[in-house]
Amino acid sequence: MSPFDEDASKIRTGHGPDNMATLRILAINTLRAAGHRNIAAGIRHASYEPFTCPVDLLGII
Repeated sequence: MSPFDEDASKIRTGHGPDNMATLRILAINTLRAAGHRNIAAGIRHASYEPFTCPVDLLGII
């Protein structure tokens, strides 16, 4: 099972699949820029604090 569970996605038509792919790539590149070599572990780490950790990773605040 992949960390983003793409196979279970209900988005199949229009621009939805492309938009989701773009967001997935953004998330992966953000984790890599933050120093995570293991993306699945980085996703688990970010999910512990879903409202603060992504902001910290992006350096927004």
